[in-house]
Amino acid sequence: MTEASDMVADIEALGEKLAQAKASITNRFIGQERVVDLTLTALLCGGHGLLIGLPGLGKTRLVETLSTVMGLEGNRVQFTPDLMPADILGSEVLDTAPDGTRAFRFVEGPIFCQLLMADEINRASPRTQSALLQAMQEKTVTVAGQDRPLGKPFHVLATQNPIEQEGTYPLPEAQLDRFLVQIDVAYPDRKTERDILLATTGENDAQSTEVFSSDELLAAQTLLRRMPVGDSVVEMILDLVRAFRPDEPEASARVRETVAWGPGPRAAQALMLTVRARALLQGRLAPSAEDVIDMARPVLSHRMALNFAARARGDSLNDLIDTTATSLTGKKDAA
Repeated sequence: MTEASDMVADIEALGEKLAQAKASITNRFIGQERVVDLTLTALLCGGHGLLIGLPGLGKTRLVETLSTVMGLEGNRVQFTPDLMPADILGSEVLDTAPDGTRAFRFVEGPIFCQLLMADEINRASPRTQSALLQAMQEKTVTVAGQDRPLGKPFHVLATQNPIEQEGTYPLPEAQLDRFLVQIDVAYPDRKTERDILLATTGENDAQSTEVFSSDELLAAQTLLRRMPVGDSVVEMILDLVRAFRPDEPEASARVRETVAWGPGPRAAQALMLTVRARALLQGRLAPSAEDVIDMARPVLSHRMALNFAARARGDSLNDLIDTTATSLTGKKDAA
């Protein structure tokens, strides 16, 4: 009983600290509460986020602010077509000592940090993009046959322009699957844009302050995994993920006709973590079915694809996700 009471107290204290972090973030990144919540969700779950939006919407500013507020050592890499894997990971150089002896010395690349901003990640070649695969999954990189651990915690927040342009390379499915959530950054509404205009064109720029330390973030990630998840929520997550696999008996006729490939087990794992994070951010002690519906689009939209016929008809993947998630809730309520 004491252990349960301690967990409740810890969750409530973390909820208050997260509220402070959100307030500090919005000092510099005005509005876009949904975007802030999803990026914090990625960090709380120990995962990575893919921010997709047009230029000038504040994606870089958001990542820089997060680095300050969450107390993380951050680096930024601007991805370009001529970027090489060694520019990210680092490389060995040959040093000559005063006595004439020579030895190789490893020079760390920018990936050796706690929060890496991969700016315009789809502008780099597939070879360079693949340099992040091991780092994002195993939190370590192998250079010259030696495994080198990355910072703790380690997160990648990548940005991507949704406009198809010459000189971009779409991320492969395996790399997309390593992003916990896809975060769509839309245009701000008129009031928010007015606030941005007044706040960013004056003499002084608003500043954010550190709220978390890296150790506190690690503790929060551990606490999140201890949060209870009810059986009904677990079953709904399984139902939702399996409903988008065209070969599964649970799939609807619409899914079989429109989906080329569906989400794998990593999607269910991501939902289990993100629904907990959403509950935490809203000051609740356990996730609900509403959390599953809300997190369905950011978790699933980059882990599945429509087939050619569906794309030709102009079908919407987001609409399919929303409709299926809502219909599953209706079936649960009816039962």
